[in-house]
Amino acid sequence: MEVAKEPLDVLAVGETLVDFISVEQTDWLRNATTFRRYLGGSPANIAVNVARLGGRSAVVSKTGIGAFAQFVKSELQRHGVSIEYLVMDHRNRTTVAFVSSTSGKPDFEIARSGDYRLRPEEIPAEAVERAKIVHASAFALSREPCRSAVGKVFQMAREQGKIVSLDPNYSARIWPHHKEARQILREIYQYVNITKPSTDDARRIFGPEHTAEQYIELFHEMGPETVVFTMSSEGVLISEKGGIVSHVPARPIVAEDATGAGDAFWAGFLVALLDGEPPERCVYFAREIAELKLKRTGPLPLEMDREELYEKAREAFAEATTKREESRTGDASRAR
Repeated sequence: MEVAKEPLDVLAVGETLVDFISVEQTDWLRNATTFRRYLGGSPANIAVNVARLGGRSAVVSKTGIGAFAQFVKSELQRHGVSIEYLVMDHRNRTTVAFVSSTSGKPDFEIARSGDYRLRPEEIPAEAVERAKIVHASAFALSREPCRSAVGKVFQMAREQGKIVSLDPNYSARIWPHHKEARQILREIYQYVNITKPSTDDARRIFGPEHTAEQYIELFHEMGPETVVFTMSSEGVLISEKGGIVSHVPARPIVAEDATGAGDAFWAGFLVALLDGEPPERCVYFAREIAELKLKRTGPLPLEMDREELYEKAREAFAEATTKREESRTGDASRAR
């Protein structure tokens, strides 16, 4: 008799790679001379962060079999991510990226190989059936056959009533065919429930001329019911079914390295969502995780107290709620 496998909180599909992040703080990769090796790739980062927060996660990715692939495998295992759906193929090389360490937008160069060669038939249906959330990024959609693999997984997940999450981290340096990117994103978004674009993502996809509210509307038009729009120092807007329901301000913070902060935020949001928190409280929890990441180079701490982070998020939410009520009371008084 076959024993049923445990459910997965998050199944992350797409790129798992090696990040070489500069030791020097610099906005320009050309100024960096020394690099430190880390596990990388947005879906892999999210899977790791979910595991560090006590969730169960797995990656569906393709690598080679050499030294970098062995590093990727061991790092995923060390962080508690299931590797049962990791495809290691001797015909491929593992994708690597060189990234500048900076508090702003990192400069990067990527040598792509194995990640985009993931084929639809290499993803077992069981992986989707076990997952509560299926997540991928625009990076994974930029080339075939991985694009079709993500499309297959998203369609299966939506048909099974799963939460489908997409990070639209579009970059012309990764996906130079902008018209094609717009079309593929429109096609894939029909399966997506929830998405997290940044202002930079939105400008790269739709152009620089729109307001935040207009960008959010454009994302809703493609299909997602929930849009979490991150605006760096201006905070986060949360929109559900076409209407903005809340704004969560950013807090001033001295950032050591911005690489992976968005992945940390999204992992926190997804974990809180599965814990039954409403979207606004999910954002407050996610903000705590992102701030932890901004204060360090490399991955989040191995030990994170989920309940302590929730307590900090609840306190921040209560404080913000009180300020909003006081502001409304003051506005009403002045109106009289």
